[in-house]
Amino acid sequence: MLFLLRSMFFPLIPIVHFLLKLNCLFLPILITPLLLQQPESSRPFRLMKNNTTQVIDPPSIDEEDEEPLPQEFVLVEKTEPDGTIEQIVFSSGGDIDVYDLQALCDKVGWPRRPLSKLAAALKNSYIVASLHSIRKSPGSEGNEQKRLIGMARATSDHAFNATIWDVLVDPSYQGQGLGKALVEKLIRALLQKDIGNITLFADSQVVEFYRNLGFEADPEGIKGMFWYPNH
Repeated sequence: MLFLLRSMFFPLIPIVHFLLKLNCLFLPILITPLLLQQPESSRPFRLMKNNTTQVIDPPSIDEEDEEPLPQEFVLVEKTEPDGTIEQIVFSSGGDIDVYDLQALCDKVGWPRRPLSKLAAALKNSYIVASLHSIRKSPGSEGNEQKRLIGMARATSDHAFNATIWDVLVDPSYQGQGLGKALVEKLIRALLQKDIGNITLFADSQVVEFYRNLGFEADPEGIKGMFWYPNH
């Protein structure tokens, strides 16, 4: 009887091995219906040309590749009667001195914030855009006078959303369209990174300024919500 059971079992071994291999081959296909239920942007699969489905790992993201490429160019250039040339330079990649930023905040009447927090805010921003005045006097090559006259920054999740913060322009340079140019260049830099949901917080006196740049207040009834500590 034992001999009979062995003789019946041994021919099944190759079949079992085949079924195990077959199951391994079809495992990715069995997983696919679960993956199809996920949002399109997070599906870890790719549809091949021969109508087969291949499960793939999400691509790794190099943090340095995610950072926007810095830009720097002259927005305005003018020559004064004494021959002094002044350039207003836009930059989205240069470092901003935290003391220069504090001085600019003082000029526009903003309350002072701790320098350590200002430095952390700049460091952790996705894009920091700035306007500098560079003055070149005749016969003073290599002795330029550079001064911070405007800044705006944006934080982001690097994928869908960005929020613009701290838009300010030196009062002596306001009324020349520099604030508008600063925000427009910042928006363009975000759009180039495929970030389409851009928000900001505006004081009541500058709401119209941002409306003219395309921003909407409470779109479709959406409200900004704030939480403040009680103490």
